[in-house]
Amino acid sequence: MNFIAHGLLELPFWGLVLATLLLTHVTIVAVTVFLHRAQAHRALDLHPTISHFFRFWLWLTTGMVTKQWVAIHRKHHAKCETSDDPHSPQILGIHKVLWQGAELYRVEASNFETLERYGHGTPNDWLERRLYARFDWLGVTLLLFLDLTLFGISGLTIWAVQLLWIPFWAAGVINGLGHYWGYRNYEPRDASTNLTPFGFLIGGEELHNNHHAFPSSAKLSSKWWEFDIGWFYIRILALFKLAHVKKTAPIPQQLPDKQVIDLDTLRAVVLNRLHIMSDFGREVIFPVLREELRKADDSRRQILKRVQALLIREETRLDEHDRAQLRNALDLSQTLCTVYEFRLGLQNIWSRTTASHEKLLAALQEWCALAEASGIQALQEFARTLRGYSMRPI
Repeated sequence: MNFIAHGLLELPFWGLVLATLLLTHVTIVAVTVFLHRAQAHRALDLHPTISHFFRFWLWLTTGMVTKQWVAIHRKHHAKCETSDDPHSPQILGIHKVLWQGAELYRVEASNFETLERYGHGTPNDWLERRLYARFDWLGVTLLLFLDLTLFGISGLTIWAVQLLWIPFWAAGVINGLGHYWGYRNYEPRDASTNLTPFGFLIGGEELHNNHHAFPSSAKLSSKWWEFDIGWFYIRILALFKLAHVKKTAPIPQQLPDKQVIDLDTLRAVVLNRLHIMSDFGREVIFPVLREELRKADDSRRQILKRVQALLIREETRLDEHDRAQLRNALDLSQTLCTVYEFRLGLQNIWSRTTASHEKLLAALQEWCALAEASGIQALQEFARTLRGYSMRPI
């Protein structure tokens, strides 16, 4: 009877809580390091032993098939915030994605076209074909018996928590709130947000805006005050030669004495475009806005305050109401209108994908020359800073 009640481990209540947190945390690590960063985005290579451990653990604790998860996630990036996005709260509504994220995953997992188009390069060995993919229900069934054996009757609760952990935190919170609420370091063409700067609970996936800005980066933290525990584990694995990092987000290189805008400058600017647009908002848009707010009367001040976020938002994400608000605010300040137009002009340079390098270089040189001649101090200083961008390491 004691075995049935307490299992082999006979843990106290606090021990059961810690065991549950530990087990679910291993699952989170398997999802973020193996499924997400290594498999879906090829940001790192894992040693076969580690890779297979994660495959086995995910089969045991979630029943998820690697090819399905990877294909759905890649499609999400390819079709983000469109009607073809498997789980966009901007299209389907936050309530549906947050609370029915697992169901949306199951529906897309049954889409053969999605799996064939986006699931390439995932494991396809004998174990994957004959066990993990074929009997995906068997792992969680085995987990139930293991939990009951180790933890007794409390194992049933632990088993339920393990099964619900990923559907809620990953399919619901990250896919839902991660495209609906939070702060943004960068302005990619989607609604991704960072939920918190401290990525402990969901393995660093909380830094979702950073990930969408640089999808192929193995490291999800970007600012010095952000922490990505998934990256911490990757560094430990790399230390023991169990992981090899292939790519991280670019770090802007600036040479203080560089004055000539050449092809090296152009390549560096294009590579670091999201960093540059973020800096433009902080160093040009917001200082000009603060000065205009200081000079404005109460009625104008309210109009200007309402567009603070819109002034740095990716233009394709503005609806008609947003555009109308912006027009009203920009009509109140010629200086603010000028720096906003320069922002669009700079963005347009790397958006011209069919233009030759020579034409893009000429456009960047012209942009800097006009900015330096604008008479707006913040804009002039930014243009001079832009000249120093380089692909060469400092």
